[in-house]
Amino acid sequence: MIDTWFKKDLQDIHDTHPVAVFVDESGDAAFLLKTVENAFTIYHANSELEELHVKYLIEKAQPTGEKFLIYTTSKKEELKFIREYCETNGCLEIRYLQNYIKDKVHQTLNLNINLPKEELIAAAKVSIGKDRTYWMDLSHKGATEIFDLEKELLPFVHDPRAYEKEKYDAQLRETFYRKVNELLGQQYVKKPAKTLAGEVVNTMLDGLAIGKSHKTLDAVYQSWLDSVSYLDSFQGYLDSYSLPANLDIWKVSMDHPFRQVDELWLAEIGKNLSDRASGPNMLAKLRERKQSKPARALGISFWGDVISLLEFDSKDIAYLSSFQECVDFYTHHFCQLDTAIRNLYAEFLNKKSLLEPFQELYKEHLTVFLDKWFKHWNGYEENQTGTLQRIINESNVKTAIIVGDGVAYEIAEQVAQKVKGGFSPTKSVILADIPSETENNMSRIYMDNGITEKVQQKREKYLEEQNPDVSIDFIRLDEVNQEARSGQVLVCTYKDIDDMGEKLQQKALKYFKETIDFFADKIFLLLSTGYSKVYLITDHGFVLTGLLSEADKISVSLSGAHHKAERYIRTQDKQAGLTSSLIEVEKGYKDFNYLYFARNIHPFKTPGRYGFSHGGLTPQEVVTPFFCWERKDNGANKLPVHIKDKEDLKNVTGELFSIKIQAGKGSGDLFSEQRAVYLVFFADKEQVNKSDIFTLSKEQAIAKDYSFDGHPEMEVQLLDATSKQQLDRAVIKQNKDRDLGGLL
Repeated sequence: MIDTWFKKDLQDIHDTHPVAVFVDESGDAAFLLKTVENAFTIYHANSELEELHVKYLIEKAQPTGEKFLIYTTSKKEELKFIREYCETNGCLEIRYLQNYIKDKVHQTLNLNINLPKEELIAAAKVSIGKDRTYWMDLSHKGATEIFDLEKELLPFVHDPRAYEKEKYDAQLRETFYRKVNELLGQQYVKKPAKTLAGEVVNTMLDGLAIGKSHKTLDAVYQSWLDSVSYLDSFQGYLDSYSLPANLDIWKVSMDHPFRQVDELWLAEIGKNLSDRASGPNMLAKLRERKQSKPARALGISFWGDVISLLEFDSKDIAYLSSFQECVDFYTHHFCQLDTAIRNLYAEFLNKKSLLEPFQELYKEHLTVFLDKWFKHWNGYEENQTGTLQRIINESNVKTAIIVGDGVAYEIAEQVAQKVKGGFSPTKSVILADIPSETENNMSRIYMDNGITEKVQQKREKYLEEQNPDVSIDFIRLDEVNQEARSGQVLVCTYKDIDDMGEKLQQKALKYFKETIDFFADKIFLLLSTGYSKVYLITDHGFVLTGLLSEADKISVSLSGAHHKAERYIRTQDKQAGLTSSLIEVEKGYKDFNYLYFARNIHPFKTPGRYGFSHGGLTPQEVVTPFFCWERKDNGANKLPVHIKDKEDLKNVTGELFSIKIQAGKGSGDLFSEQRAVYLVFFADKEQVNKSDIFTLSKEQAIAKDYSFDGHPEMEVQLLDATSKQQLDRAVIKQNKDRDLGGLL
């Protein structure tokens, strides 16, 4: 606020005179010149020669209406050539800056400020740009209010060297450093800024480690980890910090940044999983840790998964009395444990001692559930065959179908949570055919004739042949972009989950979060580019074996011709003595007649790698997502617009043709008065032309002229300019037989 007082004093002089002299005997007030450097022409005159030069420059410039400020540290009575300006124009004389400050505070605010000279001058410098409340707080709370350390400390510790160069002057920096030392409870000793910043952060981290954080330092810490601009500097301090010896890990702040403490907590919880008495108190702490913003900012996000495993109550499994109830229980409850253990595998697969207790807890829950699952297994009936055909048959809007490979139901649930725009899917399930492996299940999805087809292109060709009147586009999901496509149905394939899993096994887990985000982004993009419905389906799910011992691998003795995969066995002959431990299914394939499956997630002993697998009968493998996102804005309340001359466009003579577009009457509300639309042209499913956006009012009819441009047959789509919803479409055919080239 001192800048306001200073400007007012100078303005009182300049209201009637072009020249003002600022006498600053101590030199302490020189910083005030920066506050008026854009308002006046400023000259310095600290010697007789400088005074003479300044007088010459001012006299030469007058009269121009320009305002001048002469700054000098000489005493007023010692001035020579500019003394007359003091007498005839005006002079602001500040002999002792601290007295000037006290007088101004008292005159304008009726407050008395009692601070040492250095602190009072520092307070004045900090007050620049602030209002009267700054001085009022300073009057009531003392020198601690000179600097708002909660705000000043963060840029200081982020880059102390830059702060030292750019922030304040030397005098003010020293005052700031003294205040920082007071905060730390230590005597001021001149030291490099980097050293002091390190002391600030170590004190901050010590407080978090012992659970006794200083209020100011805790506020700085919270702001630090919530800041995009400053967060990157925190890790360097954290990496060089050592936790105190004999640390009581349960007294550490729940907002701490120490991953090693989280792992110590995890180890203790793992050792005491059977201690039910401490469960509620422990869960309360873990929930607090889960909600910690600093923890999330540092990527410590596994506590929600631990809580899911600890909170799960398996007693409800006992009440499941049918296979459908088992399916429902899996999709509503148990699949959350699959997500939890997958995340924990990704986090701790290389830390066996931490992971093992939680893997065992998961397997305990799974064993209880699978006992019921296989008890009611005779109720299993696949409904995967002809999935795409059913969607096509029921579709009356532009539809996109994502056919994933290995998208487990729990993965689809995570995708649903990530789709932007407030879109929520209708969720259902498809029970996959068995064995749950790609060649078999993809054939069931694309084909309804029971044939198993190895080649993807042949599956797609079959689907096209079954739907000659439906235009179907086939692309990879990563090829989806904002460009319109001709087909009423778009089938997008995505094989990365299964490919990564089979090639990298459990090393692929670290990429799954990116894959989930990828799915969610593409679903949102499809909904935003004209598709009214977007489905997510898959061929099969997967199981993860996690930490696997040799004893976990299933060894079986087989007779006759057979093929043994990790999760299923095909045999030519019925195997005596296996039905008590395995599930037997009579199903022909090539020369094989029987299938055998494990009643758990353990793999059969095979030469291959273990970790990520499928082919078995567990819900993780055969309960697959059938999710549908639907754009609710179907244009019902908007102005209807359609192509009027569809029949004429089927038989066009010549190179040019006209498309007639008609708007309807509307529904009478504001939204049905006008509609912006555009046309997109396709030839052989490739976009070949696109019109500008044009607007129609209700009942308006317009015609748009175009040429075939070498394409004897095209499809035109009429799209809403905002939603890209398809409003109408027409086929345009050139009739060259009727084109007589003007001979008649």
